[in-house]
Amino acid sequence: MARSDAEIRQAGYRAQSLKIHPWVCARCGRVFDKDNLSELTVHHKDHNHDNNPADGCNWENLCVYCHDNEHSRYTDHLAAGGMNTEAERQEVATHNPFAQLREMLEKKGQ
Repeated sequence: MARSDAEIRQAGYRAQSLKIHPWVCARCGRVFDKDNLSELTVHHKDHNHDNNPADGCNWENLCVYCHDNEHSRYTDHLAAGGMNTEAERQEVATHNPFAQLREMLEKKGQ
């Protein structure tokens, strides 16, 4: 029962994230299409799978390799003492390679 609930929840936010965010790994920049989209995962930036705001601000699309790497780094971090301050919590998985995308596209379109 718990597994099926988790799968349903995951399918919902994955579909949302794929509609909101580009089909590009936010870490390595690998581009995905319908043929290899199954290798693109949705990562929760705060590592809380129950935190799924509709605007997608807690999600980033990562390839399976970068996603595994992110979770390994997070596990190592917790094993070494975890996150102690709010500043440290904010530093986890906050890189946004698309932050300037709108401006770049507008500039290119001129």
